[in-house]
Amino acid sequence: MGDEEREEASVPIRVEPVGGVAVNETTGGARRRCMAPEPPAPLTRSCVIRYDGAGWDGIRALAYKAPDGTFRGVTRRILARSADASFELRYFELDPDGHSTFERHEHVHVVVCHRGRGRVRLGATVHEVGFGDVVYVAPGEPHQFLNPYAEPFGFLCIVDRERDRPEPLEIDRADA
Repeated sequence: MGDEEREEASVPIRVEPVGGVAVNETTGGARRRCMAPEPPAPLTRSCVIRYDGAGWDGIRALAYKAPDGTFRGVTRRILARSADASFELRYFELDPDGHSTFERHEHVHVVVCHRGRGRVRLGATVHEVGFGDVVYVAPGEPHQFLNPYAEPFGFLCIVDRERDRPEPLEIDRADA
């Protein structure tokens, strides 16, 4: 976006790059916004990334992964990552009738449901989840997120920054 002029709350402001991440700072009633390309550069300083009810400033939705027929209707956003941290904070959203890949890996997931409701398959058991519910996915646990509902299902996902690659599974291998 460079050095474009923006207006918010009737106050013209200059948009400047700040560490390659979306930043909102309130100064004297004006709000300065810096928009970053995705995936965002690692965070290098403290900042606030504003949520507007539909998404986060400067953080655009990315493909879940390369199409391989194992998932449907899933987007992801990388909200925070830093060379100084051992984790990343990501946001996934499943469209109605969407689902993630049924997979397992050796790293831990901690998921906090943020929007709508959905289901999570942990091994051979499927659980209903909704706003505020926390899902812990242990290492090696086969898992999948599903949205059989008419509204989008979104969740925050905290995961190791350095992690192993997932192994896609067939549904009947849940107990394997």
